[in-house]
Order: sequence, then structure tokens, then C-alpha cells
Amino acid sequence: MRDLLRVPVGEVVDLSAHDAAATPAGPRDKAAGRAETARTGKPLAALQERLWAASTAGDRRRILLVLQGMDTSGKGGTVKHVIGLLNPSGCRIRAFKAPTPQELAHSFLWRIRKALPRPGEIGIFDRSHYEDVLIARVHGLVPRSEIEDRYDRINGFERSLAEDGVTVIKCFLHLSYDRQRRRLLKRLDNPDKHWKFDPADIDERALWPAYQEAYEIALRRCAAPYAPWYLIPADHKWYRDWAVGRLLLEHLQALDPHCPAADFDVEECRERLLKQRDL
Repeated sequence: MRDLLRVPVGEVVDLSAHDAAATPAGPRDKAAGRAETARTGKPLAALQERLWAASTAGDRRRILLVLQGMDTSGKGGTVKHVIGLLNPSGCRIRAFKAPTPQELAHSFLWRIRKALPRPGEIGIFDRSHYEDVLIARVHGLVPRSEIEDRYDRINGFERSLAEDGVTVIKCFLHLSYDRQRRRLLKRLDNPDKHWKFDPADIDERALWPAYQEAYEIALRRCAAPYAPWYLIPADHKWYRDWAVGRLLLEHLQALDPHCPAADFDVEECRERLLKQRDL
């Protein structure tokens, strides 16, 4: 899946050429997709434990999973269905909202750096530093020259992460315009989902072409071998979850972390334990 879904480095991205309802590889229907995602849980959890264990012996490697996409593309759903398969104590999840006054007083990367995973952890960003070249570009919140500078700063930042042992996995959850309408209508039809709806979502939806262009630029400008972008078809929730889970599994398998060897005499400890009297 890493090869299939990776955005080519340096190439122009045309999101309209990618079918958001596609299922390019893997399970072909919802039942099979949900079953495959569930089966991914065991090897994911085992590799996560090994990554954490390796950190206790000085291994600094960790993973940062970045989830970006339009409203209702399923960032939170992916966290629930994929990251929910892991041990929460080894995960660092951060959902980025509009910056606070304190955050605005610093560089746009300041709050991002504070939320990075520690060695042995899997970090998950629900939205990320890319908001500062997406929303900021669409709404003209800063001068265009500042936006241009931010692409370079993001690339430098992500390069430094990779050099420090962070495996960066950036997933763009590609949702269609029609599917978003359906999901927003479902929220309006269900009183239990009204809390997830904001009338401003309709205003943002009206800016769909501008957002698509902003994403295309970000995908092109910030795709790199050390921090690749992956384009995830997200119209089918079950396929989105399977694809992200599979990507995470493949990256963990490539890292191949190992539990550290014991720094004590195993047999001596076994003998001591067996000699203890029962209470």
C-alpha cells in the first residue's frame, strides 16, 4: 500500500483525477474490510509493544501519523477504528483546533513541536501544521509570501523529524463533494450528532474548489522521501480505515523493532523465584 497510495514527489497533483470511492487494493466490500481491519489489530499491537520496549534501551524511533482531510472525511473515525486497536498508553493523540491566543503569539510550528511523540510512541495528529497552509491560504489569513515560506519551513521541520528517528506518515483522506453533503445531512438528521455540526461547515463547503487547490499545492510542495504523503480514498469508511491501518502496519514492519535483551541473569532470577516459599 505504501507504493500504491504514495503521492509522487514533485509531481503536480490533480485531486479530481482520483476517485474518492475507489478501492484500489485489498478487501472489496464492507464486511471483508471490517474483518481485515480487525485482524490487523494483533500484529499492530505486537509491533507497537516492541517499539515501546526498544525505547527502554535507548532506541529513539517513533511514528507520527498525520491525518488531514475536509470536514467529515473521517479523521476522528480513523483514530477510533484504527488507533483503537493499539495500547493507548503508547499513543499520543492530538486534535488541533483553531489556535489559541497563546499559540498565535508563537511560530505556527510551536504547538506542533509540543505535541510530538516521544521515543517508542505512536503519535497521531487529527489535523496538523498543514492547517497553516490550508485554512490560512483559503481565507487569506496571512500574506501569500508567508504561506510560501511556510511550505519550506514545513519541509525543513519534517526533515529534522526524520533525522531524529521519527517515521512520518501523512495521510490525506480524499473525500468527494457529494459524500460530504450526505454525511453533513446525516448529522442534521440525528439529534445525537448535532454537536458535531457547525453552521460554518456550510460556509466552508462553499469554498470547496479553493480547498482542493490548497491541498493539491500542499501535497506537491511537501511530499518528500523522508515524509511522504499518502492519498487515501475516503468515501467508504471501511476502506479508509483498512488502508490507514495497513499503511501503519507496513511502516512498523519496516522499522522491525526488537525487545531489548535482558540486562540481568535470567536463570538466576528464575531460581530465586522458584525457591521463594509460598505465603
